[in-house]
Amino acid sequence: MSGDHGWRIRLADAALAAVVGAVVMLAAAFGEGASPLDHALIAVGSLALAAHRSAPRGVLAVTTVCLLAYVWHAGPAATAALPVVAAVHTSARTGHRAVAAAAGAVFLGGYLAAGGASGDAARDTALLAGWFLCAVVTGVADKNWQAYLRQTEQRALEAERTREEAALRRAGEERLRIARELHDSLTHSISIVKLQAGVAVHLARKRGEEVPPALLAIQEAGGEAMRELRATLDVLRTDEPTGTPAVLVERARAAGLAVALTVAGHERPLAATVDRAAYRIVQEALTNAARHAGPAKVTVQLDYGEGDLTIRVEDDGTADPSRPPAEGIGLTGMRERVTALGGTLHAAPRAEGGFSVRARLPLEAA
Repeated sequence: MSGDHGWRIRLADAALAAVVGAVVMLAAAFGEGASPLDHALIAVGSLALAAHRSAPRGVLAVTTVCLLAYVWHAGPAATAALPVVAAVHTSARTGHRAVAAAAGAVFLGGYLAAGGASGDAARDTALLAGWFLCAVVTGVADKNWQAYLRQTEQRALEAERTREEAALRRAGEERLRIARELHDSLTHSISIVKLQAGVAVHLARKRGEEVPPALLAIQEAGGEAMRELRATLDVLRTDEPTGTPAVLVERARAAGLAVALTVAGHERPLAATVDRAAYRIVQEALTNAARHAGPAKVTVQLDYGEGDLTIRVEDDGTADPSRPPAEGIGLTGMRERVTALGGTLHAAPRAEGGFSVRARLPLEAA
C-alpha cells in the first residue's frame, strides 16, 4: 500500500467513524436528554471504528462495551447499535466470524436486559438481531469476494508469466534450430570453398606458378567467413542472461510483487560465471515467490564480501517449516549452478514462516 493511498484510506475510515458517531449522538440528543457521560461513551465507541483495519477485534470489544454501557445508562435506543453493527461487519470481513457473532449476541442480550424484557425492547431486539445477522453475512461475503479477487489477480499474473516463459522457450528453440541449419548448410559449403581455394593455392605454389590474387582473396574471405559464422553460432547457442538482479527486481515489482533490494559490501564487476549464476539464482527465487508465496513481501540482498558473494532472497509467504516443498527443476538447477562454482546453497521454509534462499558463491574459483 503506497503512502498516499494509505493516508486516503485512513482519512476515509476516520470520516466514516465520525459520521456514525454523529448520527448516534444526534439521536441521543433528540431523545430524553443524554448526559456528558453518554456522549463520551458514544464518542469513544464510534471513533474507535477508525482503527478497524489494524485492530478489528480490539475495535469490536471497545465499541461493544462502550455502546452497551450507554444503553444501560441512558436506556435502550436502536441507533446505539449502529457502531456495534459496523464493528461486527468489519470483524467478520477480516475472518473473525465467531468473535463477531459472539459480540453481537452479547450486545443483544444486554440490550434486552436493559429494556426490562418489555414488549418494545423485545421487538427492538428482534429487529437488531436481523441487523447483526446481515452484518455477519455481508462481512463473510466481502471477505470471500476479496479472496476471489486476489486469486483472480494471481492467476492472471501466473498466466502472463507462463506466456512470457513460453515465448522465451520458443525463442530459444528457434535460435537453436537456426544455429543447426546454419551449421549444417553454410558451414559445410564455406568449408568446401575454403578447402578448394587452399588446395589450388598450394598446387600453384608447388608448380612455381604465380597465385592469382582472386584465389588468395577467396581463401582469405573463406577463412574470415568461417570465423564470423562460428561467432554467430556461438551467440545463437548461448542463453546468456540479459540484465542484472536489479533489473529482475524492477520486473517483479512491475508484475505486482512487493520486492525490496539491498546491496551490502563493495559492489564490483564479477566474473561471467558468477554473474550468470547470481542472475539465475535471483531470477528463480523471485519466480518461486511469485508462484507460491501468495501476497507476500520479498527481500533480495546481495552481500559482496572479500572472497565471496552471498545472495539472500526471503519472503514472508505461506511456506510451512513442517512441510518442506519437494525440490523441483528450478531449485535443482539452482543447486547445480552453485555447486559447479564450489559454493553452498540453502533453500527451505523459514521458522517464522515464508521461504528463504541463501547462496554463497566464491569468487576465487571463478
